[in-house]
Amino acid sequence: MKAAAIILAGGKSSRMGTNKALLKINEKTTIERTRDALKLLFDDIILVTNETETYEFLEMNMTSDHYPGMGPLAGVHAGLTASDYDVNFIVACDMPFVSVELAEALVHACGHYDAVIPVINGKQHPLFAVFHKKIAGEAAKSIEEGNLRMKHLLDRLNVLYVTESELQTYSQLDLERVFFNMNHPNEYEDAKKWAEADS
Repeated sequence: MKAAAIILAGGKSSRMGTNKALLKINEKTTIERTRDALKLLFDDIILVTNETETYEFLEMNMTSDHYPGMGPLAGVHAGLTASDYDVNFIVACDMPFVSVELAEALVHACGHYDAVIPVINGKQHPLFAVFHKKIAGEAAKSIEEGNLRMKHLLDRLNVLYVTESELQTYSQLDLERVFFNMNHPNEYEDAKKWAEADS
């Protein structure tokens, strides 16, 4: 696969009350589930974190934010800057049901676009998306201007938006589950139940 995968392990996890990436589902931490899924497709996986000691057990390439405390946009910037690949699949660490077939489809769709962003039920998912390395400079510009929302960056780019109906052609997966992210304790409980039912 001529692309890298970048996992963002930032965020305060304030609503969950504990580090979401390290919550266990079926004996594996969420971040290990994500890493192991991505390993099936990507040779190069980069973890963006400002707490490298916490994640040493993963034995992964790690990089830290150049703009600490500036949210996911800073994580995207750091990951793209560290990547050796033009095309990069980016995913947040709190999505326990990552689909590599969907990741592969998004990578293949990238072509001449700056980014490929799924839109599910009208909601954009820039943290399960593909970005071209060349937009790292635009991300930095956005941050320096104080425009920290992912939407601010996307407004400056040539983006391919892919809806659920287009994504279903690639995959018969339950998209609600693939794009599910855990922010609250009850969502973690749901994720555990689903994973147990799947295993």
